Amino acid sequence: MKDATRIGVVGAGAIAQIAHLPVLAKMRGVELVAVCDNDRPKARGLADRFGIPDVFTDIEDLLELDELDAVVVATPNHLHEPHVLSALAAKRHVLCERPLALTSRGVERVLAAAARAERIVTVANNHRYRTDAQALSRFIESGELGRIMGIRAGAYHFRRPPEGWRFRRAESGGGAFLDHGAPLLDLALWVSDFPEPVRVVAHMDRPRGASAVEEAMAVQLECAGGISFLFDVSSAYVGEEERWWFEVLATRGSARLAPLRVVKELNGRPTDVSPAGAAGRESAFNQSYRAELAHFVALARGEMPYEPPTDQVVLHRVIEAIYKAAEEGKEIRL
Repeated sequence: MKDATRIGVVGAGAIAQIAHLPVLAKMRGVELVAVCDNDRPKARGLADRFGIPDVFTDIEDLLELDELDAVVVATPNHLHEPHVLSALAAKRHVLCERPLALTSRGVERVLAAAARAERIVTVANNHRYRTDAQALSRFIESGELGRIMGIRAGAYHFRRPPEGWRFRRAESGGGAFLDHGAPLLDLALWVSDFPEPVRVVAHMDRPRGASAVEEAMAVQLECAGGISFLFDVSSAYVGEEERWWFEVLATRGSARLAPLRVVKELNGRPTDVSPAGAAGRESAFNQSYRAELAHFVALARGEMPYEPPTDQVVLHRVIEAIYKAAEEGKEIRL
């Protein structure tokens, strides 16, 4: 039996509180050794709650711990790249909340640093780890639905008070699309095996002010082979309930998530072939983070083969093209 994998969590914000810390605290073979946040009282309170011995306010002090194998980076977006680079320089494995960096060049720097350090770096693209997304991926890979023609996805979220780093472009890197559209874009590219992006058009709604982030975005992305993606996201939705959707259109059927429903053409008729038990009792959010963190720990322990997340370079080049298309009001070819 291998010794426990000793992990420190950098950033004590919402995602650490509701996902990383609760999951890691209960995971077999894991020992949470420290929490790091510039708000010491908050970090201390979380450490006491989850039985974590050490608290730091500077990541460099955390990384001096001898009893540290890996870190989870869950700080504001603009700090992801420098914090990941620091952890890799200290020879620690890293799981970073998305985005890995604010630019594609930043992602390339992180990947190069991980290769030099001979350590793993992974990105918290938790939608990939949902059981329904995994099942959908298997349907597509098997060819049962035929060729993918397009993916339609979106997310409508209620407006929040405009305070904190997420509403400052320099720190967040973007608004509604980076928060809600980029995860859908990553999932769409992943389930379709990352077709080559060709061109993109986009429309953005943003309050006046150079530092403001967009409240809504509509995006059309065309990829090689005639595959088209449409994304519609809002962080200022006024309606009865928030919404999230993801649907795949293929030549011999279709499929959607939340919950998983798969329809296939059989004998000329649409037939529901959704797998039994597709809707689990655990929420997709909780289940996805539990699976994602278990996968990271297995990689850190050398129990699974590791592939660098080079696909994130492609993802961020598309994101950059989307924002350029929206800013300039014209089609951008990739």
